[in-house]
Amino acid sequence: MLRFAIKIISVLVLLTIFVTVFYFGYPISFKDHSPALKTFGQQPGELKKLQSFGSKANAYCHQHGFNTSVCFFADMSLPAGKNRFFVYSLQQDLILSSGLVAHGSCNSSFLENPRFSNTPGSGCSSLGRYKVGLKYNGRFGTAYKLYGLDSSNSNAFKRNIVLHSYYLVPDNEVDPLPVCNSLGCAMVSGNFLKTLSKTIDSSRKPILLWMFKQQ
Repeated sequence: MLRFAIKIISVLVLLTIFVTVFYFGYPISFKDHSPALKTFGQQPGELKKLQSFGSKANAYCHQHGFNTSVCFFADMSLPAGKNRFFVYSLQQDLILSSGLVAHGSCNSSFLENPRFSNTPGSGCSSLGRYKVGLKYNGRFGTAYKLYGLDSSNSNAFKRNIVLHSYYLVPDNEVDPLPVCNSLGCAMVSGNFLKTLSKTIDSSRKPILLWMFKQQ
């Protein structure tokens, strides 16, 4: 009877070890080799999309004297309540951090799904590549001038489109709820702007921000 009990206990111990290794050991090993997935739980499809833009951004940055280590992406095909502003490593092809970003209201009371315009006074966001420029202290505190580099956002500086924070933008995802609108600016949470500021302020070359919409 005692030998039978010992065998049962041994089997249970082995099963416990197997379950622990299978369910806890493998994911830890997997995540250690996938920093972007470990930190942000990012969908592989989204990461693949950013990687396709990353190769184009990398080439552009080398050609035009931008920072070739890191850039910013804003994927406006994602819902406003999901993290869709990404700090992206051009050298490692992975996401370093991510946060919420509001889109323009186009002068309506509230716009859940973004529309885009380059027209001054439209209140809309503009797709395209931007140079993150001068840091200054404005109406909403720390902000960065944005210079449009494409025909779709060429009026950004004239329109006073900037990167800034706003207290109504949360730090964490709220989807399926949306977030508030801006008047066309790339508007993030205060804590996320602090994260972005560390990258921008420490860079000797300008940072590229690419706002796109692609399913």
